[in-house]
Amino acid sequence: MTFKANAYWKVGTRGTAECDPAAKAIEFAAPVELGGESGAWSPEHLLLAAVASCFVSTFKTIAASSKFEAVSLGVVVKGVVEKGEGGYAFTHVVLTPELTVNRESDRHRGMELLEKTERACLIARSLKASVTMPEKVGIVLEEVAA
Repeated sequence: MTFKANAYWKVGTRGTAECDPAAKAIEFAAPVELGGESGAWSPEHLLLAAVASCFVSTFKTIAASSKFEAVSLGVVVKGVVEKGEGGYAFTHVVLTPELTVNRESDRHRGMELLEKTERACLIARSLKASVTMPEKVGIVLEEVAA
């Protein structure tokens, strides 16, 4: 498999990125913290969004193959950037998923599948920075009316 994306500088610190003529282009800029502009995705945010979207997609695939039904899954991804030898780099990424299930009995299985997803997520596994998920993650029980 090979994937391709293109990025083009427009003006100031802004540019656009695209992956396919049929997909909507994304406007980006350097982050404000590094002299860029607000109001646009930064490459740093795009990297974290890639981790988040990969985690959600991977969970959906694993859950489907495990015949596990969840109500919803959201994940917050925070990345720490530090200056070291050679410049700035992500040094740590933390995934905080919140899985909503219908039954109390699904909590344990949901946690197992979240942990499996953490190990299987292609984008997270591809990063040089450590990528972890806290031991305590949000699994919410949504009461279903009988």
